[in-house]
Amino acid sequence: MKYKIKKVICFFIFLCVIVLNSIQSIASSAPNISAESAILIENSTGKVLYGKNEEQRMFPASTTKILTAILTLENCNLNDVVTVTYDAISNIPSGYSLAALQTDEQVTVNQLLQMLMVYSANDAANALAIHISGSIENFANLMNEKVASLGLTNTHFVNPSGIHDENHYTTAHDLAIIMQYCMKNNTFRNLSSLLSCSIPQTNKYGARTFYTTNSLLVKNDSNIANNRYYEYAIAGKTGFTTPAKNCLVSAARKDNLELICVVLASGTNADGSSTKFSDSKALFEYGYENYAYKSLIEQGVTAKTIDVSNATDESKSLDLVVADDISAFVNLSTFDENISPEIQIDENLSAPISQGQVVGKLSYTIDDDTYSSDLIASHSVIPARSPIIIVEIILLVIVLIILLKLLFPKKKKEF
Repeated sequence: MKYKIKKVICFFIFLCVIVLNSIQSIASSAPNISAESAILIENSTGKVLYGKNEEQRMFPASTTKILTAILTLENCNLNDVVTVTYDAISNIPSGYSLAALQTDEQVTVNQLLQMLMVYSANDAANALAIHISGSIENFANLMNEKVASLGLTNTHFVNPSGIHDENHYTTAHDLAIIMQYCMKNNTFRNLSSLLSCSIPQTNKYGARTFYTTNSLLVKNDSNIANNRYYEYAIAGKTGFTTPAKNCLVSAARKDNLELICVVLASGTNADGSSTKFSDSKALFEYGYENYAYKSLIEQGVTAKTIDVSNATDESKSLDLVVADDISAFVNLSTFDENISPEIQIDENLSAPISQGQVVGKLSYTIDDDTYSSDLIASHSVIPARSPIIIVEIILLVIVLIILLKLLFPKKKKEF
């Protein structure tokens, strides 16, 4: 009977191990997405968490407009008034999104940026480009100069909107780096998170209201399988042309971890709707399930205690204290919770030492990345008075006495 119980227990443990391994395998496996090219990066470090043909040249469609937006913010004031030119609204192919801007219509830069980022208005993109550079061609040169300054070599733009052109291309990787750059600007963050915008009546047109094309941002509590809403999404820009297919560059934030996702040439669902949203959601979930920031050590913790050899008995025991918090961005499947730091103490460390003085360094190495903090002295260390010093003081006193006697000899008393 006992033997049978042991067999049952062993079998149960075996099953548990298999289930746990399966769960871990599922959690860490990359999602199957329809996009032909995609990338997921961590925003602050740019570390690539997922890639699929991420260096392949692709057509970006209207995701191009994130670069137009950031260049506008860097070259204009939001309250500047733009007079729309004929060139800005002519020659836009049918089927592309328009805000119905009119020749000589006066609108602010801020209003044009809202039309650009919320509704993906191509005429707004052209109006901004001409306002900044005088022509579409000159603005395209400005775009390519910015791209080059970011160190991107697989991107070339010929217009501010993403209207299809064989010479207008980028990669998922390059687009993610452009988005990473854009997200450093708080005004861009706000513009790319808007659900709608209302443009008041102008000198040429009545009041207009536009709604976002980015369904990741639109709250939807339904449980339908193709619900496009993603609760952690904070920004994004959609794109579509027939050659480019469905595109989306987006950002999400959860538990202080901000991710950037790019999907290009995404497919369609059975109902004909785009899979760019479900592809992006799947990649974000993959990132949050498998990566996180972990606290390695906190400020003020004693990393090591040493004895300073030439110090007084009261001060020689010195705590080496961590000067700053250390956190690391880690892969949860490979991270060792019990990782030990490397401690380096300054050579020839001796008294006197001041409280707060840097006396060494503590560092962790994880996946070839190093995270470190200075180590500082917990208190002041006072030098001990050695016998040699005492003898030197005594000899100095004797010498001074002799000198005084030589300089000021005693006068003999006269009788």
